[in-house]
Amino acid sequence: MSPLQDEVREAGKTETPAQSATPASGLLLLGVNHTTAPVAMRERLAIPTHRLADATRTLVDQPGIREAMILSTCNRVELLTVHDEVLNGPKAEQVVRSGALAANGRGLAMRLARFFDEYLQVGMTDIEPHLYQYREREAIRHLFRVASSLDSMVVGEPQILGQVKQSWTVGREVGAVKSMLDPLLQRAFSVAKKVRTETQIGNTTVSVASVAAELARKIFGLLEGKTVLMVGAGKMSELTARHLIRQGATMLMVSNRTESRAQAIADDLRGAKVSTEVIPLHKMQEQAHRADIVITSTGAGQIFTKEQARGLMQRRKNRPIFFIDIAVPRDVAAEVNDVEGCFVYDIDDLQQVAIQNKAVRGREAEAAESIIAREVERYADRISHASMTEAIKELLLEAEEVRQQELVRIEHQLAHQPLTTEQMAAVERLTKSLTGKLLHPQIAALRASAEEREF
Repeated sequence: MSPLQDEVREAGKTETPAQSATPASGLLLLGVNHTTAPVAMRERLAIPTHRLADATRTLVDQPGIREAMILSTCNRVELLTVHDEVLNGPKAEQVVRSGALAANGRGLAMRLARFFDEYLQVGMTDIEPHLYQYREREAIRHLFRVASSLDSMVVGEPQILGQVKQSWTVGREVGAVKSMLDPLLQRAFSVAKKVRTETQIGNTTVSVASVAAELARKIFGLLEGKTVLMVGAGKMSELTARHLIRQGATMLMVSNRTESRAQAIADDLRGAKVSTEVIPLHKMQEQAHRADIVITSTGAGQIFTKEQARGLMQRRKNRPIFFIDIAVPRDVAAEVNDVEGCFVYDIDDLQQVAIQNKAVRGREAEAAESIIAREVERYADRISHASMTEAIKELLLEAEEVRQQELVRIEHQLAHQPLTTEQMAAVERLTKSLTGKLLHPQIAALRASAEEREF
């Protein structure tokens, strides 16, 4: 992670005309994520969807910014920009007099950080310790990793790619994503697809709650129309219930010693496609047969014994039931697993599956990193080659224009003694040969520079 502190300290220094420069295109990404900033800071920096277009327009209107895109999710806020770099050049004095260099002299990263301050009212001293920045090749690599979900809190989660695409769409709509960022973003999408296709990074779940939901889906197939009974109102059981609902469960019953807590969860999880109901704890056993999935987290001892499970299965007419026991001590007796149609996973079982899945995902992440490293090299080479080709083309065109002007001048000088057709052809060959030989060192230098350039 590149330090911003030195650049911020340089902001107060005045740049003299001798230090001034002319602009050239560069790539810079500045942001915070779940590894550098606590949730309280990410909340302050988050840009809601309805403000994303306005924020993007504001960012691209900053001095020196040619193109821009903002990615804002619950785990990150990042500014990706194409900017006017500061390079030494003959127009330095003009830039200083115009006032444009005053902003450039402060450093682009400083200006982007000020965007957070000015647009979101988050002070520089608050945000500075959490910021990271990536330039050129490293910015490309970071973007590819983000789109491929290698930089996510849960590696391999699929939501981030859709969020990047949404930011790209907004950037295009407001005219902030153009000739440089547009192909870069499209390459990022193709890299993410390649990672998904060639690795298994997104095929394993890594949290206890997500593992429980995935196991339920494997037992029942689609969870649409399934009923969940949540006994105990702990955070882990609530998170598991949320995962089950995302997988398609449509009915949630909540039973807890404190009914107000049960009611609060029921109210929170109720939705257009999800019905909820509070079951008094003393009526939980007689209502449990309605549930296809039971999440227990009371830690009050065995509230489901083997005999109770048998009675439960009779009332369910032997339709399967899945117990997710995340309580310590366990709420569901181990022997319940021996009852036909009962599937029981306790916290150790779930954690073991999560650990195994995490190991698998780690191996797949290594393969994904190799893919991204290759794709970064290819894209950087493409950009370097395109830049070199354009520079050589411009050089040849300028040289040819000068050559043609000189031929016309010679013809005018020899108007009274014109050269023969054969002599003019010889002059044509000579001037072309001289031009080629004179330009050869410059063209070779451009090609060498493109090969050595750390884009």
